[in-house]
Amino acid sequence: MKLSDTGELSLLKTIRRRFAVKSKDIIAGIGDDTAVIKPSGRNLLATTDMMVEGIHFDLNLTTPYQLGFKLVSVNVSDIYAMGGRPQYLLLDIALNKNTEQSFVDRFFDGIRDAMRSYGVFLIGGDISSSRKDMVFAATLIGDAKKHIKRSGAKPGDRIYVTGHLGDSACGLEILKKAVSCLSSASRPRRQLSTVSRKLNAKDYPIISKFKKMGLTWDTIYPMIERHLMPIARNPKGFAEYATSMIDLSDGLFIDLSRLCDESKTGAKIFIERIPVSSKMRTTSSLLGLDAIKLACSGGEDYELLFTAPSNKKINAVYIGDIVKSGRKIIDTNGREKKFSASGYKHFENQR
Repeated sequence: MKLSDTGELSLLKTIRRRFAVKSKDIIAGIGDDTAVIKPSGRNLLATTDMMVEGIHFDLNLTTPYQLGFKLVSVNVSDIYAMGGRPQYLLLDIALNKNTEQSFVDRFFDGIRDAMRSYGVFLIGGDISSSRKDMVFAATLIGDAKKHIKRSGAKPGDRIYVTGHLGDSACGLEILKKAVSCLSSASRPRRQLSTVSRKLNAKDYPIISKFKKMGLTWDTIYPMIERHLMPIARNPKGFAEYATSMIDLSDGLFIDLSRLCDESKTGAKIFIERIPVSSKMRTTSSLLGLDAIKLACSGGEDYELLFTAPSNKKINAVYIGDIVKSGRKIIDTNGREKKFSASGYKHFENQR
């Protein structure tokens, strides 16, 4: 059944039924002209992210479930990057009238499971039709006792990241290579729309061809999952020590450059300290990709990049130091080279 058969009112009823509000802090949720929430006396945080078909996602590569989950995760990552707690979600969706109801159901499954994972409540949003491509946007409201900005880094602070870099970019390259191996006749557009939750090798049959290159499903699965279903990193364990923070959405170099610009500082990164998983190194090598380039400029890892005083014990990966000026990467032989703000830029790159 298509949306043209069920209509907007039916879709609204489905949303209200599936995302019924159960929070004492929400006075009025879905159903009125605006939601009414009762602030908790902490600093309110608000962020929004848009996902446009053909720019941010390709339905040849992702399922509706994964798409819904990722939409919530990328917004949660922004709240976490400010040291905050995500709470209330507003959802805007624009769908073609020929969109299948099953697609919508699986998309909402992903939204719901991500919300449960992060403790978030849906309080409203907007629905529209689109002539062709899908557009999704989410606005997330959170709070923080002490918010962390990008502008607090000081010379002498250490630079940390919360996990492996480059996995998402490598996962995207795997998926693109897999789909490029198929003719349009053998793979209908949006074939993955029936797949809902966990990734499975059977969902990506062409990947079996990578076995000839020495790549097994167990090797490439973590990278595909990181790209399609990123998990936002909670800064709870180190937020009290962080002097500045940003989430890695566009790439290490460009996001670190943004942090340095706001803090009016420089940075020194040690190449051997950049955390790259062994599976990503193996995969990138066999696919003819540069693992360090993926880690530094790939984007969409949604790890947290932050700074903290050098005398604090931090449970994260130390990759470099904040300095007064200049942006340099140090190789394994101690040689310095300037790095630029390379990474994903809207209107310049198109994934």
